[in-house]
Amino acid sequence: MTDTLQISKFLHGGDYNPEQWIDNSEIINRDFTLFKQSKINTFTIGIFSWAKIEPKEGVYDFEWLDNIFDRVEQQNGNIILATPSGARPRWMSEKYPEVLRTNEQGQKLLFGERHNHCLSSPVYRAKTKSINYQLAKRYGHRKSLILWHISNELGGDCHCELCQEKFREWMKNKYKTIDNLNRLYWSSFWSHQYNNWDDIHSPSTLGDTTSLILNLDWKRFVTDQTIDVFENEVKPLREVTPNIPVTTNFMGGNPPESSIFMDLDYQKFSKHVDVISWDSYPNWSNDYETTETLAMKTALMNDVMRGLKHDSYLIMESTPSQVNWHPFNKSKRPGMHEMGSLQQIAHGANSVLYFQLHQSRGSSEMFHGAVVTHSLSNRTRVFKDVSLVGKDLEKLQPLLKSKYTHTKIAIVFDYDNVWALDDARNYSDQTKKYWHTIQSHYSVFWQNNIPVDIISAQDDLSPYTLVIDPMHFMMDIEYMEKIEKYVSSGGNLVGTYMTGMVDKNYLAYLGGWPERLQRIYGLSYVETDTLYPKQTNTIIWEDNEYKVIDYADVFEQKNATSLAYYEDDFYAQSPALTKNDLGSGTAMMIAGRTEKAFLNKFYSKLIDKYSLRDSQIPFENADAHLSVQVRQDERQKYYFITNYTDNKQISLFKDSYTEMLSGNSLNGSTTLEPYQVIVATKD
Repeated sequence: MTDTLQISKFLHGGDYNPEQWIDNSEIINRDFTLFKQSKINTFTIGIFSWAKIEPKEGVYDFEWLDNIFDRVEQQNGNIILATPSGARPRWMSEKYPEVLRTNEQGQKLLFGERHNHCLSSPVYRAKTKSINYQLAKRYGHRKSLILWHISNELGGDCHCELCQEKFREWMKNKYKTIDNLNRLYWSSFWSHQYNNWDDIHSPSTLGDTTSLILNLDWKRFVTDQTIDVFENEVKPLREVTPNIPVTTNFMGGNPPESSIFMDLDYQKFSKHVDVISWDSYPNWSNDYETTETLAMKTALMNDVMRGLKHDSYLIMESTPSQVNWHPFNKSKRPGMHEMGSLQQIAHGANSVLYFQLHQSRGSSEMFHGAVVTHSLSNRTRVFKDVSLVGKDLEKLQPLLKSKYTHTKIAIVFDYDNVWALDDARNYSDQTKKYWHTIQSHYSVFWQNNIPVDIISAQDDLSPYTLVIDPMHFMMDIEYMEKIEKYVSSGGNLVGTYMTGMVDKNYLAYLGGWPERLQRIYGLSYVETDTLYPKQTNTIIWEDNEYKVIDYADVFEQKNATSLAYYEDDFYAQSPALTKNDLGSGTAMMIAGRTEKAFLNKFYSKLIDKYSLRDSQIPFENADAHLSVQVRQDERQKYYFITNYTDNKQISLFKDSYTEMLSGNSLNGSTTLEPYQVIVATKD
């Protein structure tokens, strides 16, 4: 990103919607005074502004936007200019109803909400290209423009006839012939054969939702169609402003609290943006987990986004205080805003941007947090918190070009696998918990201050000493060849239960587990035992008992060595933890879902065996509840040390360091207050 997006300072700012205050210049004047005070240097403008920019078809009003560009440039600020397609003007829907979405029951939606647009409408595509061309011609030369922001939080699908036709074209390109489609769809089941391409229809509760490959192909199609809409918007911007990079804000969450980031394949989408950006809204201070646990989940989401391009990224939206759409919209505790903001910088973000800079006076987001609240005051706790982060980012300028530290460990995460496993008519819908499982494996390394990359099934595995591949239910032969080569060449692989059950066409493998997986893991798969919530099994490993919950895969040994066995049920004494040497590498299988204590011990052994721990962690007391993330450049490392607990923590520094935020020396014992962050560099 640092090569694509040319910035000279960390970006601090966010969404600004001055069109809400066009008739009140005093408000805008005061805003810019307050923005300067709070060290705001970046403004994302134009989101949801279509009706103000083009109030009537072909009639444009740029005067208010010209004024904002002028005001920002007077303060030497940056502008991220958004294309306004996230919310269409009413005149377009009234004149061209085809632009409205149709739901899966065939109902044309009314005007309203956001992203209520058809993904295939020629009118919608023509209109977005037209207004984007106008924006590019008018503002492409402005010195403050650093980035194009395409639409906003793209997502959702449309089931109109235009989209059905596009889906049929997509299917033709993929399957070539109806006979091939029927063969790969296994459509003889329930006499669901397709006679011609016109028979194809998107999944619907009024029609078919039982074809698992149809459901999966629809999700794949929606990603491809969304990317196509994105590329349609980008085309005039690339033509007029080839040197200005483009992004769109991806979404993140912690399912089941939010699963929306699973709706589109961001790994595929990421190839079409120049810069990764995402919207981060952790619900700090909730009543069902510790701050440390939520910090781990938020760290994982940052690592997911960094892993999309293996580079620095932007936080496009966050809240300076609270949101208005969580089940409980709680304010951040004192110190939490600085803590959460610097956590993102620590993981490789080069921005702290907010929704919103000025709180909307009315409508659905009028109580969403903002830098400037309804009080219009610089005395609020939120304003002071934001100003502190602004000062922090100025002090951290020396590490702007640094990158997140090199990692030796990767966890594989795959969108096809998410969708396929979620739709599998097997196991238990209550306990599949694919993302929760990734969190469980990731958390062991996070607690040990060991960085992890989150990678796709298409990424290169060779840079990693250890690759963890949990619950890879949908696995194609090409990927099996890839992991076999990785292990044979000296890599170390960890797999788990529910792996390699179906191919990419959602067809079961015949004749047992694929031979490649048998060779990699030295095992032959027999079956999966799905346990009810009150049922458990037991693993005894090195004289310790560990509980098995939810799932237990039953395997027969071939070449693998069993390290632990199940204790109970009909598969007692069958292998529960195995190791298989293949070439110069090793593949290990965790056959059942275990309690956290097992994963802690298991990965602690691998951490020691493969020397995965950073020996240069600056403090000695490894038992302290302190999180360490590292950014580094050619000159040095920058240690972000965070206390995510509610209690003071003491850090015993090995050598002499300087704390960049305070300028204080760090040598020996240092106390970190609750939620405090320090950034240390070695003297």
